[in-house]
Amino acid sequence: MGVIVPVALFLLLNLQTPAQLFTVAATSFLAWGVGDLLATILEKPRLKDRSPKHAWKEDLERRSHE
Repeated sequence: MGVIVPVALFLLLNLQTPAQLFTVAATSFLAWGVGDLLATILEKPRLKDRSPKHAWKEDLERRSHE
């Protein structure tokens, strides 16, 4: 997957230089990494069963006591 996606984008966009291929590969890698990071953050149990406002308040209170 890590090779197929950049090569497919390279071919579908009719790009021609190796620099363009490496740019597409780097961008795909970074987007994949950010997506993975966000998925990891959203899986944390401390975020389950809470509204965003409630979570924000609890985090601010916890940080003010540290």
